[in-house]
Amino acid sequence: MGRTRVIIADDESIIRLDLREMMESLGYLVVGEAGDGTSTVNLARELKPDIVIMDIKMPGMDGIDAAKILTEEKIAPVLLLTAYSQRELVQRAKEAGVAGYLVKPFREQDLEPAIEVALSRFEEFKTLEQEVEDLKEALETRKLVDRAKGILMDTQGLSEAGAFRKIQKMSMDKRVPMKEIAKAILIAHEAGG
Repeated sequence: MGRTRVIIADDESIIRLDLREMMESLGYLVVGEAGDGTSTVNLARELKPDIVIMDIKMPGMDGIDAAKILTEEKIAPVLLLTAYSQRELVQRAKEAGVAGYLVKPFREQDLEPAIEVALSRFEEFKTLEQEVEDLKEALETRKLVDRAKGILMDTQGLSEAGAFRKIQKMSMDKRVPMKEIAKAILIAHEAGG
């Protein structure tokens, strides 16, 4: 597995330079830098980094608005670095789905744990999201199969288990998911067949 790929965003070039040096000394690979939120979002869409580290206060689109886009598009977790710790900013950052928040001044040794926790949270989030999608798919399949079983029970006098076995056998014989067989049974029934 390669090094963690990072984009750094801060409107002050000297801060970006310091961050780059810190990141590289910690073993991270800086793949891009930007000075405003819009450029950061575009760069992240193009480079698909593992994490984006950015300041809140930037010209045009601020870091929190950029973080919201990156989080919604599931591009990368965002670690905000800022000199500001006002409650309103922290609340906006939470609502934007920011994975981490580090208040300046910070030390180099503060960065690595914050980055690793942000990466871990982002992976957990992606895993949970996939599990939710899988459960939705399973529920939809079950509903379709139950409706198709009901049709087979009514039209062919089968028991519930028999109707299920018939759908299952058709699925195996045709090498098609049970969901698709159930849909076909529903369509055929609606068409009067």
